[in-house]
Amino acid sequence: QVRLTESGGGSVQAGGSLRLSCALSGPSYNNYCIRWFRQAPGKEREGVASINERVGSTAYADSVKGRFTISGDKAKNTVYLQMNSLTPEDSAMYYCAAGDRATCGRFPYWGQGTQVTVSS
Repeated sequence: QVRLTESGGGSVQAGGSLRLSCALSGPSYNNYCIRWFRQAPGKEREGVASINERVGSTAYADSVKGRFTISGDKAKNTVYLQMNSLTPEDSAMYYCAAGDRATCGRFPYWGQGTQVTVSS
């Protein structure tokens, strides 16, 4: 069974950057669809970015397109989320999740999350 561990969160000022990491233990991440989610207090969880090596694709929410980049390192079995031009609206707990690479629709495996706080 795969386990996911996020890291890299922190506090930054608006306009700054952070790189989140999602380290997988167990099967390689390219056996899954990996998605970054975020959830801010009082708001619904939002899918931010996905990577699916099976079909060689990435996808982004409109709210982060052009600012965030998802990528993977097979040697480290880690998926990254590079976040640039951060705004206070990006403040949230960020989670990575692994799901069925055929559908990228269900995510049964989740990490514990890493907090991102962006100040104005």
